[in-house]
Amino acid sequence: MAAPLPRLRADLDIMPSPLPEQPGLIIRDPFRFSEVTLLIPPLLARCLGCFDGEQDAGDLSATLARLSGKVAVGDAARRLVSSLHEAGFLDDDRYAELRGAREQEFAARPERASAHAGSGYPSEIPALNETLRGYFDGKAPRKPNGKAKATAKAKAKAGDGLIGIAAPHVSPEGGRASYAAAYGALHKPANGDGPIFVVLGTSHYGEPDRFGLTRKPFATPFGTAPTQTALVDELCAGAGAAVTIEDYCHAVEHSIEFQVVFLQYLFGPRVRILPILCGAFSAGAEAGRLPETSDRVARFFGTLGEIAARRKRELCFVLGVDFAHVGRRYGDARAARAYEGPLAAVAERDDARVEHIAAGDAEGFWNRVMERGDDDLKWCGSSPIYTFLRAVPQARGRRLAYEQWNIDDASVVSFGAVAFSEEK
Repeated sequence: MAAPLPRLRADLDIMPSPLPEQPGLIIRDPFRFSEVTLLIPPLLARCLGCFDGEQDAGDLSATLARLSGKVAVGDAARRLVSSLHEAGFLDDDRYAELRGAREQEFAARPERASAHAGSGYPSEIPALNETLRGYFDGKAPRKPNGKAKATAKAKAKAGDGLIGIAAPHVSPEGGRASYAAAYGALHKPANGDGPIFVVLGTSHYGEPDRFGLTRKPFATPFGTAPTQTALVDELCAGAGAAVTIEDYCHAVEHSIEFQVVFLQYLFGPRVRILPILCGAFSAGAEAGRLPETSDRVARFFGTLGEIAARRKRELCFVLGVDFAHVGRRYGDARAARAYEGPLAAVAERDDARVEHIAAGDAEGFWNRVMERGDDDLKWCGSSPIYTFLRAVPQARGRRLAYEQWNIDDASVVSFGAVAFSEEK
């Protein structure tokens, strides 16, 4: 009996090709274990289901022959297997080799190197300064679909007793108005080192119910922001199994990196940070379950909450979060346009969730997120937000901005800005 083909990795990014002249599926590795990007033609894309760990090469050839109406398909089938193998997209020895090398490389580095300079934002300091200055002074033009909602009154109040902000983690170019609204609420102290910024970012690739930590400082074109290792050690000691230390996800994740760039722009390259990646919560599989029904999640909330209460005068929280993800890129059948048609209802539902966030109502927020299993809105920020609400229960928010942005012609991301103060 022939051995089954290796399973196609479940953690790959697979999306339709945006190029009409080159149809098919684009496959890339979000972890960057592999730097290869493959374009799989439509016919071969229909054969990817054969890489389920159960079917063998004969099954693949039979499927390809049936779909193509040809008998001689052996070479095409072998090329598909070889391409996926060499790219590291199959769960086999090649993937294990690539993954091991990348993880060892990250562990050995003295710092967390910038992963998105040159793509998410300019890699040279003059250009980066000019870009960010444009965001804050409003001279950079918005795209036609950008309808940021922020008021001068809200911005003027945002500095009063500020204990944190929520900002997007979408591409800075797409979310410029909301980034500017959120970070415009921060005020640089007249003297001293400034606060330690506890940056809670969405972990797009981390394990559920786990929090990814690193002791490595964060390097960007501006310089190197030191991570507060004493606080990392305290979280490790108090939270136990909830923590993944030197989490490789930090090496590729953008949700914290973008926040560090903005903080360095405002507070200088040596801004002090505590970077925490928040994995998805498994609660929701059962109706009415809150994330802290997991013992390790509850333990992390408790430990972070103790630190926040004891050192609240030193800390400022920064949440790197997006809201809804709607459209074809995100698995929906219909194309989506910002603010149009069904996206008006999305804005209303986003608004209802933000109401709970602003009120400090963690349970009400989570119930809103889970009311439909979040399968339709697919909020990308629920875990950092809920973590903050549980660790800092006295926080109350003011909405500064809300936006929807077409990340491509058929897909929309929503996000916004919130400033948090302490309830007296």
